[in-house]
Amino acid sequence: MKFKGKLAALLVGSALVLAACGGGDEEASTSTSNDSASTTTDTASANGEKIFNQKCSSCHGMNLEGGVGPELTTVGSKMSQEDIETLVKDGKGAMPPGLIDGEDLTAVAEWLAAKQ
Repeated sequence: MKFKGKLAALLVGSALVLAACGGGDEEASTSTSNDSASTTTDTASANGEKIFNQKCSSCHGMNLEGGVGPELTTVGSKMSQEDIETLVKDGKGAMPPGLIDGEDLTAVAEWLAAKQ
């Protein structure tokens, strides 16, 4: 009987984690300012962080420290932006594919690639 209870708890916990990873379909705001390239880059970085916090932090931690998913504090020193985009598109291990796509995926991958 103890095994069935633990199995049920594991299944419920997994369902909650997966639901949290896929939440938040809000559109990220984009910069309409032509002041400078750094303003656009700063906005893209802020959007990447915002999207990460909405869709990824429940598994990877608010400070990239890891949890259910691996820590990502220095992921940019190990993976390029393109590698990160591919991994998120295809999924890996417990992370299902396609949690983020389009411009949101690009923004998050760019933000994570800067984490050296």
